[in-house]
Amino acid sequence: AKPVVLDVFDAAAVQAAVVAARPEVLIHQLTDLPQRLDPARLAEALERNARLRVEGTRNLVAAGRAAGIQRLIAQSICFVYAPGPEPHLEADPLNLAATGAEAVSVRGVAALERLVTETPGFGGLVLRYGRLYGPGTWSEAPHGPAPVHVDAAAEAALLAIRNGRPGIYNIAEDDGAVSIERARRELGWNPAFRLPAA
Repeated sequence: AKPVVLDVFDAAAVQAAVVAARPEVLIHQLTDLPQRLDPARLAEALERNARLRVEGTRNLVAAGRAAGIQRLIAQSICFVYAPGPEPHLEADPLNLAATGAEAVSVRGVAALERLVTETPGFGGLVLRYGRLYGPGTWSEAPHGPAPVHVDAAAEAALLAIRNGRPGIYNIAEDDGAVSIERARRELGWNPAFRLPAA
């Protein structure tokens, strides 16, 4: 692997890097959340993250099209569904009527998902992750509905390189909040996946 450090809001730089790499598959795992959760600054972090989901995704999609990618896999979240019966299926609506900080996240998610699934020229897969836990996250243990271990989330992205039809997949533990049947069936994903201990 050859790392490239750039500003995802610089469309020309993103396009130059992606075209130079000539990938068949592009995996979008960008986020702009802090390493440590500070509730006093959460609203500011959510605004930055929403901007990245909208503008950063737009730049990645354009770069991917210029490079001739076959598939784009993008990280989203599964805890912004509109209130309704559970478990939520991927076709259930997002909570577009949300207010406050949640509305910022929902708008960013909706924009990202539209760009990935509706842009012609490649197959777009959206992985709606649950609340991440494990090494390098805000929590070592599951918390709240629809948790997912960071190892299992990464495994879903790896599986999506070759498996699954374009569309949206819930990626979370099977706690009844969201249905993960599509991810199990089409990606071959198992929420119990963990990397071997070092």
